[in-house]
Amino acid sequence: MHGVADLHLHPVEAAGRTDLAIARDLLLAAGVPGEDIDARATDVAARAVEAYAELCPQDLSPRLAPGIVELLDGLTDRPETFRLSLVTGNLEPVARLKLRRAGIGHFFPAGQGGFGSDHASRAELPPIARARASDPPWPRDRTVVIGDTPRDIACARADGVRVAAVATGPFAVEALADADAVADDARSLLPVLSDWA
Repeated sequence: MHGVADLHLHPVEAAGRTDLAIARDLLLAAGVPGEDIDARATDVAARAVEAYAELCPQDLSPRLAPGIVELLDGLTDRPETFRLSLVTGNLEPVARLKLRRAGIGHFFPAGQGGFGSDHASRAELPPIARARASDPPWPRDRTVVIGDTPRDIACARADGVRVAAVATGPFAVEALADADAVADDARSLLPVLSDWA
């Protein structure tokens, strides 16, 4: 879209960030002026969605965090207590495709969540997800962000909600210590979340 041949020459930190913020930093590092990036952000997002659909493996289930299916099953078994909503920096079509190909898309119904296509700042996504979850917005005191990066913790804190971290991604338990709870396997969060409900 911007005539940059190889963005891999300009690495930027990606963990816990939105797709559009990552793309913007890559393009800035490659010398593309910010106003040009902003003017074509919609085109870049559309092309990113197309490229992801072409490149994404058909089966992402081997990449699921340990215990995530058990945790999601346990939460959906109690609909009177828990309502699942997705908060991710991915563009929504990318996130939905990832979930489908990982075999967990059915846990996250359409029309809910907060995505990188909604806002470039992760801090803005929890309030968007809460607004989509119910009218009036889902209450902060009944909301928990579950993530695996310090930025997931920061986005929860920005909205004034609790956060549980899982050390199944690139960050160890120590790096996630600012969360309200930290686990090394997602299934072990179910009792914690039940206590908070």
